[in-house]
Formats: sequence, C-alpha cells, structure tokens
Amino acid sequence: MNRYKCIISYDGSGYSGYQVQPNKRTVQSQIEAVLAKIHKGSHVKISASGRTDAGVHAKGQVIHFDSPLSLLEEKWGLALNSMLPEDISVVAVEKVDPAFHARFDAEGKEYRYFLYQSPKRDPFQRNYAFHYPYPLNLEDMREAYKYLLGTHDFSSFCSARTEVKDKVRTIETIEISQEGDRVCFRFIGNGFLYNMVRILVGTLLEVGSGKRQPKDIMEILEKKDRSYAGKTAPGQGLYLWKVYY
Repeated sequence: MNRYKCIISYDGSGYSGYQVQPNKRTVQSQIEAVLAKIHKGSHVKISASGRTDAGVHAKGQVIHFDSPLSLLEEKWGLALNSMLPEDISVVAVEKVDPAFHARFDAEGKEYRYFLYQSPKRDPFQRNYAFHYPYPLNLEDMREAYKYLLGTHDFSSFCSARTEVKDKVRTIETIEISQEGDRVCFRFIGNGFLYNMVRILVGTLLEVGSGKRQPKDIMEILEKKDRSYAGKTAPGQGLYLWKVYY
C-alpha cells in the first residue's frame, strides 16, 4: 500500500465545508468520489490537516490517502484534476512514508483573512473577502495583537461548541497589512481552535473601530470565556494558506 500526500486548493464558496456531511456538497466528498472512480468503485478515505467551515477557502490544505496503485506523482495530479470540479485543484502530490499523517504530523498552520473597505459592495469580492465599509485604526489593531502573540489559553477566542479541552495554543506571527481598500490579516501558529481566527479578526476589528482598547485583549484572554471576545467574522474572508511539517 502506498501513501500519498497532496496539497490542494479550493474555493469554498459552493461547499458546506471540508468534512463529509450527509446530503451536502463538501470538499472531502468530491475528492473521495473521484478517488473511488480511479479505484474502480472502491472507497478511498482521505485525511486532512484539519477541517474548514462553509464558505472558507484553502490555498494550501494538505491531505493524504492510501492506494494500492503505483502511479507517478505527476500522473496522480493529472488524474485527479481531470475529474475534480473546477473549484478544487490538486497543486502537488508526493509519495510519503506510510507513517505520515496530514493532521497529526502538522507542526503549524498559516491562515489569512481578507476584508475590503470600499463604501459600496463589490459583487466580485462577496465570496472571497468580508465587506467592511467603516474606517479602521490599523495602529491600534497592531498594538492589540501584540497581546495575542506567544502561548496562551485561547478559550475566549474559541467557539463554545468545540469539544476540545486543551485550548492552549501558540501564535508566532500576526501581521495586518493594507493595499488600497484591501486589508489582510496573517496568522501563523502551532494550531488553531474552532473559529479561532475568525473570532480573533472580529475582536481586532472592534479595536480598530474604537469599540475596544488594545489593552482589553489582556482581560479577554484572562477571562477564558467566549462571551468576552468580539463577533465571529464571516467565513468567506478566511483562507487556510499553508500547513507546516
């Protein structure tokens, strides 16, 4: 049996998330359906570095699967892309050690979140960035995110629906940049909780709009209570950018 690691990109606009769900279109179900065709009807399960929610995109999601077939790596990419829908692309395929696991071997992830500040809605950005037509104080936001760097219990920045008990994570990098009306938030850490990046963005936006002070981030962390943080930013602005191994 051979194990293959794939880097995939997808436009999450038309999906109910990455993970298989009954009677819903998901990224995992689309890829597994194609693999079943390649394997003449046999089900091939794929494992990913993590799930993404409805409407969330990926530039560098990582998956792995096992196959008795010994195709060349470039042949795998050609075969998969020829049958996958146009909103999913296999960027690279690599044969790896059978012990490799896309989720458990991941050492870190990078997420990016995009918003645009145009006074008017742009129909061509509606699925790929969050429309936020209000002024922002980026310097206050940059001051605020300094309190988030390092290792903390991020219970306040995690969906209350999560079943994960250990909510301690390390954020190594946060950057906020602006080009024209586009604002990009960049997060790199050893792992992220359910909705964590979107809640971080929503809270930083409240700082940037003057609803909170930068130092309020310290108290939010200390409370370890989701109700103290800001709103969850919409999914369409979020991208799983890269997975580190």
